[in-house]
Amino acid sequence: MSACEKSGHWQLALNLLSLMPEAGVVPDQMTYNAAISACEEGGRWQLALNLLSLMPKAKVVPNEITYSNAISSCKEGGQWQLALRLLSSMPDMRVMANQISYTAAITACKNGGQWQLALGLLSSMPDMGFIPNEISYSAVITACDKGGQWQMALGLLSSMPQMILIPDEICYSATMNACEKAGQLQLPPGLISDMTAACLRTTLFLRSCSSPATASR
Repeated sequence: MSACEKSGHWQLALNLLSLMPEAGVVPDQMTYNAAISACEEGGRWQLALNLLSLMPKAKVVPNEITYSNAISSCKEGGQWQLALRLLSSMPDMRVMANQISYTAAITACKNGGQWQLALGLLSSMPDMGFIPNEISYSAVITACDKGGQWQMALGLLSSMPQMILIPDEICYSATMNACEKAGQLQLPPGLISDMTAACLRTTLFLRSCSSPATASR
C-alpha cells in the first residue's frame, strides 16, 4: 500500500483495500491514510473523500494525517470549499489541525482563486499555534498574484524575513509578476538581486541532488 501511495497508483491501492477483508486483514488507520494519499497523488479527490466518509463505518478513526491528505486532494481538484469544510470539521471530529492541513487548505484556496481566504488562513495560523512556512507564504503570494493584489504580495514577501523565512524563487516570481501586471515597473531596491540569489540557490540545490555523489547515496 505504501508503494501505491508514493507512486499515485490509486486503482491498485483501492483494489488492495477491497481485498484485505477477504484475506483476513482488517484495514486500519495507516491503510486508509495510504489509500487516501494515493488518490490524492492520482488527482482523484472524489475517491479520497469517499474513503474518508467510509472510515466510521469501518470503525477506523481518522487522524490529522487522514484529514491533511483529504484536504490536499481538494487542492488538486480546485475544491476550495470542500477543503475549508474539512478543515473546519476537524475539531468536531476531535482531530487537531496542523501546519500541513492549513497549508493544504491555503493551496486549495489559491488554486480556486480565493486570495482573501488564503490570506485569512495564513493570518490565523499563529493564533492557532502554527508557524507558517515557505510553502504557506508562496501559496498566498501566488494567490495574490492571480487576484491582482500586487501590494499584498509585496507586503507578504517583505514580511517573510521577520518570520525567519527565506523567500524562494516562487515567492519572488509571483510578486514580480503581480507588480508587472499592475504596471508597477519601479520595483523596490534589492528585489531583483534577491530574486537572482534565490534562483541561484535553487539551481545549486538541483545540481547537488543530481550529482553522482548524491545519486549514489
